[in-house]
Amino acid sequence: MKIDRSQRSPNHQPRPADTPIDMLVLHYTGMPSAEAALARLCDPAAEVSAHYLIHQDGRVLALVDEDRRAWHAGQSFWRGQRDINSRSIGIELVNPGHEFGYQPFPDAQMDSLTRLAGQILDRHPIPARNLVGHADIAPQRKQDPGELFAWQELARLGIGLWPSETNAGIQAPRDVGALLRRWGYQAAEPAEISAAMVAFQRHFRPSCLDGQADAESLARLASLLAMVENSG
Repeated sequence: MKIDRSQRSPNHQPRPADTPIDMLVLHYTGMPSAEAALARLCDPAAEVSAHYLIHQDGRVLALVDEDRRAWHAGQSFWRGQRDINSRSIGIELVNPGHEFGYQPFPDAQMDSLTRLAGQILDRHPIPARNLVGHADIAPQRKQDPGELFAWQELARLGIGLWPSETNAGIQAPRDVGALLRRWGYQAAEPAEISAAMVAFQRHFRPSCLDGQADAESLARLASLLAMVENSG
């Protein structure tokens, strides 16, 4: 995989000292064209950027060096952390998104993402549960990369996690928010809990986006928690 470094974003700054790079955040561009997305990511006035941009034909642009703090996460939260930009690498996938004609991610694009993500994971100590979408870290604001993204296929290739299909029949607990918080979401208030459940479903149960803590959604959440909490 060739990485094009000919176009660079000015929108970055030093990472804080002693802050690990322990998250990988995936986005879609959510703009009408790849050209518009690239222009925005490289516009100083926009004050947004990502480390990488992957075109639908698989071309990869490196916009910001990994040792720099890119501006891709915005107001966000994951596993007790709020300054996600300081500890993450951000990858933008060219896709019009829900506003401009959301579509599946082409094989060439996913192939490049798989290879790039694998290289990033080799360079940085990123736990599998910290491979997240923008919707996971900002569920009340964002939907990307969305329900058409192939999270399950990435997990099959060793990138991220996917729940076991064997857990079933779990009854709704009194505090669904507590389970969502254990996984990583900000989910204390009712609106936060509802948004977090939809984000969870986008990631791990894309056929159902109703935000309801039914048996199947809870089974998948419990499966994931068992994977990470019982691994040590």
